[in-house]
Amino acid sequence: MRTIKTTSGAPITLEGDLLAIMEALYQEVTAKSELERSFEDMVKEIDHLIEQMDDGERRAYLAESLFLNTVKYENDKLEAYMKRLTKK
Repeated sequence: MRTIKTTSGAPITLEGDLLAIMEALYQEVTAKSELERSFEDMVKEIDHLIEQMDDGERRAYLAESLFLNTVKYENDKLEAYMKRLTKK
């Protein structure tokens, strides 16, 4: 397994675990700044991580991200539908 690093040098092992990268981003950008971060701060850190990945790694993480976002989207739509049903 390959390891990449955040801008502060924290290691992230690339093993196809998108949630591990998301946790590292949270710790690196959000927690360290005590929630005082901007969109640009997060994009800068994400770009830094992506630049260290090869095309195959980028493809794998994009596929996992799309999958997880699709599931979240479906769950949000179902939740809205269920709320409408319970209001009647």
